[in-house]
Amino acid sequence: MASKVRFARVGDALGAHMDVEELLDAFAEGEGLIANTAFRGMALAYEAAESATFDTVLFRGCEFDGVDFSGCTFRDVRFEGCRFTRCSMERAWLSRCDVLSCSAPGLNLLQARLSSVLFEETDLSYANLSEASIDRVAIRASRLREAAMQAVKAKRLVFSDSDLTRLDVFGTKLAGIDLSTCAFEAPVLSADYRELRGAVVSAEQALSLSTLLGFVIAEE
Repeated sequence: MASKVRFARVGDALGAHMDVEELLDAFAEGEGLIANTAFRGMALAYEAAESATFDTVLFRGCEFDGVDFSGCTFRDVRFEGCRFTRCSMERAWLSRCDVLSCSAPGLNLLQARLSSVLFEETDLSYANLSEASIDRVAIRASRLREAAMQAVKAKRLVFSDSDLTRLDVFGTKLAGIDLSTCAFEAPVLSADYRELRGAVVSAEQALSLSTLLGFVIAEE
């Protein structure tokens, strides 16, 4: 994937065609549709989206506190400069989405489906992406410190310039995934370290990871 790729088909000039009250009414309906609208500077707290579908939506500078997006569909959605606190997107489907310059520590994406999704300059520390299905996802200049990615089914997953310190990848195959530009220290692995087989790492990372395998590097 090219370094400047974006996925969401959302224009910067998208207008606000729905207000907060209409958004909450759509949540109350259950499986509501929120489409072709922008929300700027909105704050939501302890709301449940009730499996809503978001189609061609721009969220800019919004704050979500304790919002439950479980089971929701996000298609052509861009989150820019948003903050997520104690939020859940469990079993959500994200397709052609961009998450840019956001703060989302602890975001719950358990069993979510992510297809053509970009996370850029975003804090996902302590996030839970375990058992997620991932296809064509780019994570650039972001933080996943102590995040969980257990038993993930991943295709076309790209990491670059990101902090993956103590990332839990137990049961997730990293074969073919390039980690060489990232901070990848003290990962959580299975007893035989099978997750690392075929992963692409730098010489410095290989030296650090060799201690996990019990190797002693001879001095020249």
